[in-house]
Amino acid sequence: MKLFGSSGTRGVVGESLTPEFVLRVAKAAGTVWNADRVAIARDTRTTGEMFVNAAESGLASVGVDVDDLGVVPTPAAVRYCENQGVPGVVITASHNPPEFNGVKLVGDDGVELAVEELERIEDHILAEEFDVAEWDAVGKTRRVETANDDYREDLLASVDREKIADANLTVALDPGHGAGSLVTPDFLRELGCEVRTVNAQPDGHFPGRQSEPVPENLSDLERLVRATDADVGIAHDGDADRAVFVNERGECISGEASLAALAAAALEPGDATVSAVNVSQRLVDVCEEVGADLELTPIGATNLITRIRELWREGRNVPIAGEGNGGVFYPNYRLVRDGAYIAAKFLELVAERPPSELVAPYEDYYNVRINLEYDEEAELTAMLNAAADYAESADATPNTTDGYRLDYGDAWVLVRPSGTEPKVRVYAEGRSEERATELAEDAADALRTAVATL
Repeated sequence: MKLFGSSGTRGVVGESLTPEFVLRVAKAAGTVWNADRVAIARDTRTTGEMFVNAAESGLASVGVDVDDLGVVPTPAAVRYCENQGVPGVVITASHNPPEFNGVKLVGDDGVELAVEELERIEDHILAEEFDVAEWDAVGKTRRVETANDDYREDLLASVDREKIADANLTVALDPGHGAGSLVTPDFLRELGCEVRTVNAQPDGHFPGRQSEPVPENLSDLERLVRATDADVGIAHDGDADRAVFVNERGECISGEASLAALAAAALEPGDATVSAVNVSQRLVDVCEEVGADLELTPIGATNLITRIRELWREGRNVPIAGEGNGGVFYPNYRLVRDGAYIAAKFLELVAERPPSELVAPYEDYYNVRINLEYDEEAELTAMLNAAADYAESADATPNTTDGYRLDYGDAWVLVRPSGTEPKVRVYAEGRSEERATELAEDAADALRTAVATL
């Protein structure tokens, strides 16, 4: 696909993402869906309203009515689409910086569109083949005010509320000024938790911290955990489809470790789980111990969703899936990454023992990620060619499911282009930080050298 990546399409506002482009995406989607009604939602980004207006205009022009949900977490928008049986357009750039925005498309079953349907929409965009409504048949917009409340009530009915309440937990929460600010604080309080917040005012400039919930952005949350003697800290990204955790000592828990702990609690012998090619050995270990099958896909939510559906068709049970970035699926609940639900499932475990004990069995590996930015297509090509040469000369057989992954037994390294940003990412994992850093820097140096010689 040329326009859609591993999780919709994103770009810097005014450069690769413009109102005109969003208008065309909405017109194409409305044409392909042939639906009477479409839901539109957004996160807190300052440009969100502008792009919502563009999408509403595009849909109206092809004769589609719009339900405007306002600012809601992506999982709340997905729930609305499933409940109402309507497709949806979500204006969000998830974890990207504030100058970014994006478009995510959801089917009337409440699931992000598969690659085949995205390709159909993309074909209409590129060919500029859109329906045209007569003047008296253009779509109308109505505002829906209840999407967040309905979503929160659904969450409350879907987790072990009594178990969490009985534990009398104090929770420190950092929604990162994103859409989760409007739901997760109240949700956790209704679960019986004492909630302390930071960066909980909706603000698309992300003044308190950047949207991506990675350790370097979570110092405020770490301090809040220590200052309030909280049992656990929880952080979201901009559209609240991720949950990342801080332990009771105010130390960040890696997403790979929390995924492993959640998977160990959810998987039974004979189950299947799905993760991406950058999967941690932690999850591999859990699957081997439990007797569950691990399926690998290219990185990105769309790819995981596709494989989960394939496994369902084979009659397999997939109770959990996800990546080590805090984005976890509980497919038997809903086929979407849901930050608030992930947080509640982790709280069910914290009700029994502290977070540091929960993840202790999964802390024997260290992870390193290096992002290499590029400005021109020639730089991207040079880096990918260098990655291919690096993999060919390595003393390991590459896995080319998505990029180049090299497994060395005690460690692995992966090089792949980002599906959402102009970057090539280098991931590495090892049993020591030195080993992981060495592998990542060695691969990254090969790519840097290729760009420098252009």
